[in-house]
Amino acid sequence: MTNGMVLAIIGAALAALLAGIGSAKGVGLVGEAASGVVSVDPSKFSKVLILELLPGTQGLYGLLTAILLLSRIGIIGGSPVSLTTEQGIAFLVASLPIAIVGLISGMVQGKTAAAGVGITAKKPDHNGKAIIMAAMVETYAILALLISILMIYNIAV
Repeated sequence: MTNGMVLAIIGAALAALLAGIGSAKGVGLVGEAASGVVSVDPSKFSKVLILELLPGTQGLYGLLTAILLLSRIGIIGGSPVSLTTEQGIAFLVASLPIAIVGLISGMVQGKTAAAGVGITAKKPDHNGKAIIMAAMVETYAILALLISILMIYNIAV
């Protein structure tokens, strides 16, 4: 296995790993807040569940990026290509937007969604506002996903 291939695989691993950590931390934080609300009023479960799911998307974006990268280099669904070190570095760098933004936005979105659980607990009719606030953080994860995908598909192999 060439140095380039190793670097590209490290990039794929970072995309899935860091974005997954951000999602796990975010979902866990919201889960803690939601559990308290649901234990007092089980009828609010569906409202807080939406907030709980939001930080989980960053992990999915990281996984998607990793799959696309591994597919592009032939590890998934094809014959592995021979990559130069420069190409490997390029794939590693292409994975960093979703890896870093996924990590940070997953945790920040978890905090925002947990605050939204507090809104839902006190004023259930304001749940939509809480969802919108948490979804605003999602915008940056989507932008990072887009940048990573565009970079991956614009590296010559």
